[in-house]
Amino acid sequence: MKCDFCGRDEPLPFICNYCGGAFCPDHRLPEAHQCKGDLSQRRTIVAPPQTTFSWQTPSQPQEQPVLTKGARVFSGIEIRDILTAWLGIGFAVAVVSAGGVFGLASTRPGGLVVYALVALVTVGPGFVFHELSHKFVARHYGFWAEFRMWPQMLAMAILISFLGFFFAAPGATYISGSNISTEENGVISLAGPLTNAVIAALFVPLYLFGGFFSPVGLFGLWVNIELGAFNLIPFGPLDGAKVFRWNKVIWGVTIGLLLVAAYFILPLVFG
Repeated sequence: MKCDFCGRDEPLPFICNYCGGAFCPDHRLPEAHQCKGDLSQRRTIVAPPQTTFSWQTPSQPQEQPVLTKGARVFSGIEIRDILTAWLGIGFAVAVVSAGGVFGLASTRPGGLVVYALVALVTVGPGFVFHELSHKFVARHYGFWAEFRMWPQMLAMAILISFLGFFFAAPGATYISGSNISTEENGVISLAGPLTNAVIAALFVPLYLFGGFFSPVGLFGLWVNIELGAFNLIPFGPLDGAKVFRWNKVIWGVTIGLLLVAAYFILPLVFG
């Protein structure tokens, strides 16, 4: 489906409650697409739009979760996408940890399993709970929100991992509603990096425990600090751009604390 304002292809577009148009994330707000609707009406919650972005066949009805009283927190599609992205990231990190395609030949199957398990409990939660924090804060404000996986990007992350590198953007939380304020958008965006900071703190006791758990705790600590700081970069679609637009002081304090933490953790990781 194409954005009615810029024409960009958007697999899961936002539907404006005022004019009924379908828009990409950059033009979802009424002021961003020069909305012609009646902006004096109350904000209402809309169902997610029909989209061709689905693994279901055309003969199957597409599940349409709506934010209403008593509605399920997670739809079947969302659970499927979360688990697939989580497992895909775990596999990609395991391959990178083994040294890519050249290191796999000398890695025992048991070693690859250990790498995968470590990735699933360190990188996986950092990504999944980052996205779910966006979802639940958005729902708190009354918006429909669900995670959607990007199959092509997940496949690319797995392919790149065989070269010994890890870069993943396997999906995102889509938010549908009208008249999202700059503050609401900023708070929703800030929830992700803050969640990474909390998860990082939870790995500190594991690092201090020593033995086998120490490197696992250090890896989980570093990965989540890195994820939080990266997402606060104030450019493009990253969380930092929306937080910076809302409140520059809060953005500065948050990224400053994460960078200070990274400064002290960096020698432990690469020392």
